[in-house]
Amino acid sequence: MSKSALHHEDPAEAALAVREHADRIRREVSGVIVGQDEVLNEVLLSIFCGGHAIIEGVPGLAKTLMVHTLSQTLGLEFSRVQFTPDLMPADMTGTEVIEEDKTTGRRELRFVPGPIFANIILADEINRTPPKTQGALLEAMQERQVTVGGESHTLPNPFFVLATQNPIEQEGTYPLPEAQLDRFMFNIRIGYPTEAEELAIVQRTTTESAADVKPVLNAEDCLRIQQLVRTVPIADHVARYALRLVRATRVRESVEDKPEVVRDYLAWGAGPRASQFLVLAAKARALTTGSTHVTPEILRSVALPVLRHRIIANFNAEADGVTTDDVVHSLLETTPVDDADPTTRSTLDSVTG
Repeated sequence: MSKSALHHEDPAEAALAVREHADRIRREVSGVIVGQDEVLNEVLLSIFCGGHAIIEGVPGLAKTLMVHTLSQTLGLEFSRVQFTPDLMPADMTGTEVIEEDKTTGRRELRFVPGPIFANIILADEINRTPPKTQGALLEAMQERQVTVGGESHTLPNPFFVLATQNPIEQEGTYPLPEAQLDRFMFNIRIGYPTEAEELAIVQRTTTESAADVKPVLNAEDCLRIQQLVRTVPIADHVARYALRLVRATRVRESVEDKPEVVRDYLAWGAGPRASQFLVLAAKARALTTGSTHVTPEILRSVALPVLRHRIIANFNAEADGVTTDDVVHSLLETTPVDDADPTTRSTLDSVTG
């Protein structure tokens, strides 16, 4: 199916085109990256939603290569910023330089854009730079512009930040505050490959052959997909299910039937942005998998990357070895879908087995 189908007036035709192009993107990336299928899906979902993502994983798991390869398949400009303790905001956003007109001798300031002026920004090891530089990046994420010398400069559209963190090396780092983490749509975690995958990685990367990555989309297509994501229907009872999942995490709210796992192990719950991103991510997942609407099962499939960094565990959780992922899994098992709709109850039953 051609890219023009993405711009078809018929929503069903356009949705079918999104699924087929998403499949093509996965095939192109899989020619370079071995395994990590769900990680790729989650990164792709965040881009199709117009959101940002933070990726956690130990060194050597091809985080940078995956993001770079994905940017090639999307036909977007890619820029990598290595965050270090001495990185200043101007090193990322750009700066003004004095330029002299040789004919008149007049001097004036000219803005030189920094590496942030690209479509996909890989903020490598974001927790290694001081809060001042982190704040400059997060301002750009929220406002889609940077201000230098009192003048605002609009960033390219689309614009995505994919930040990485090393979860095992915390000396000399500046961890992002929870309020800043909340601005990332997804928290994506990359694990070690299987033995078979690691063998394939070794075989693929120790030869002279190199994969030829072809662009599947362009910037205009990405913006169109972002529009289509928001048109995916979601029933009221499914939206209420999303709210119940998020509101169940709020241990400080006075709710009588607060889940035991929340009372015991959480110090703070997720805010309203979690509900928004949960529904939006579920719409994107539905669109890329060929579903015509959001189901409870689809909603559950995106709950972990949306919620894990928005809830704060307490000391009891640390003592008992309970993680925020464990809490989210428990909520997914215990939070019911609206009983008012019998078809929804049967859907949940089929999901949970």
